[in-house]
Amino acid sequence: MKKVFLWAAVALIVVFLAIQFVRPVKNNPPADPSMSVTVQSGIRPQTAASLRTSCFDCHSDETVWPWYSQVAPVSWLVADDVRKGRSHLNFSEWGSYPKSKRVLKLGQIYEQVTKNEMPLPNYLVMHPAAKLSPADRDSIISWTEEEEDRLTGGN
Repeated sequence: MKKVFLWAAVALIVVFLAIQFVRPVKNNPPADPSMSVTVQSGIRPQTAASLRTSCFDCHSDETVWPWYSQVAPVSWLVADDVRKGRSHLNFSEWGSYPKSKRVLKLGQIYEQVTKNEMPLPNYLVMHPAAKLSPADRDSIISWTEEEEDRLTGGN
C-alpha cells in the first residue's frame, strides 16, 4: 500500500511539474493612456481609484499579475478570467468605444455594481481590498448615471 501511495505521489509531482511548461498568454498590451476611462470620461478621482483597485486587474490593459498567476493550473484560470474580462469591458480602451457602446457599458456597470455582482466573489478571495465599500458603490453608480447623462445629453 505504501508503494502505491509513493508512486501516486511521485506521479502527481511529475504531472504538476510538467504542466508548468504549458504557459498561458499573460500580457498587458500597449495602451494609449489618452483612451483610458480616467481621461475620456467625467470621472472623479475617488471613483477612478475605486475602479483601479477593484476592476482594472480584469478590465484593463494594466493587469497586475500576482505570483500565483505564474503557477499552473491557477495561471490558466487567471489568464482566462482576464481575457474574458477585457473582452467584456476594457477601461484602457474606453475612448475607442463608440458613444452607444459606452452608454451600454455604463448601464451594465450600474446594474452589476448595484446588484453586488462585481467584483466577482472568486476574485475577492485573493484580493479582499478590492471589495467595494458602500461609498465606493455609490460613487461608481453616481458616475455611471452622470456619464450616461453627459454622453446622451440628458435624454
